[in-house]
Amino acid sequence: MHDKPSEHINTDEHLPTTWHPYHLVEPSPWPMIAALATLVLAIGGVLFMHKIDKIVFFIGLGLLVFTFFGWWRDVIREGNTKGVHTVAVQRGLKIGMGLFIVSEVMFFAAFFWGYFHSALNPTEAIGGVWPPKNIVTLDPFHLPYLNTLLLLLSGTTITWAHHALLHGAQKDVVKGLALTVALGMIFTCVQGVEYHHATFALKDGIYPSSFYMATGFHGVHVLIGTIFLFVCLIRTKRGEFSSTHHVGFEAAAWYWHFVDVVWLFLFISIYWWGYHPTLMPLH
Repeated sequence: MHDKPSEHINTDEHLPTTWHPYHLVEPSPWPMIAALATLVLAIGGVLFMHKIDKIVFFIGLGLLVFTFFGWWRDVIREGNTKGVHTVAVQRGLKIGMGLFIVSEVMFFAAFFWGYFHSALNPTEAIGGVWPPKNIVTLDPFHLPYLNTLLLLLSGTTITWAHHALLHGAQKDVVKGLALTVALGMIFTCVQGVEYHHATFALKDGIYPSSFYMATGFHGVHVLIGTIFLFVCLIRTKRGEFSSTHHVGFEAAAWYWHFVDVVWLFLFISIYWWGYHPTLMPLH
């Protein structure tokens, strides 16, 4: 006969009684739908880039967004109403988010590797210099500097919201999150203006390819993080977070701080150092 753990996980008479702290996930359609959506999106992307058809791409994109909405809705409901997000489950979710951020670090490391490989070893095809002779780089102390200030400020506002949540000051949490979301939206708009005024296009060589891949994917991460924080703002207003139960908020805050740090590396290496190539030897 097995001994039962001393901690009784669920005490609500409307919830099933369990004697272990783990969440046995119920069967869900979302993994299959997500796989199908990804396949349709990939095929649609190929068709889109070859100018054959656009509809398949947008169908896949819409299906993927629908999957995100439904899957995350179910996870939120599990934590709010089913009582399955115990301390052990929350710990697992935090570890999962941490590992995801590590994978994102590797993702951006590939872009930095490609950039510095070309910058430190410029070939004759681009004139033996970096940036290439035909490239007019962006002034780092214009719009890029403004975006740097915006993201640094957003890091302070999300930290303010986090500390307010730990102390139960919900009004300050709402203010901090609202300011962070607003700053994220302004950042995206400023980056759009920057791209509009850039004198080079993605197909103009190795520098534009490295520039747009690195900064563009970072911009996508900022947009995703802004949506993430906006959802947290809605959940905060609905009273779904407490000082001891706010894994979703912590995940969003970690993600946002990661986005901030990546931008600092982008600003220093691509905008600032790329604009002043004599600060480091090229050979």
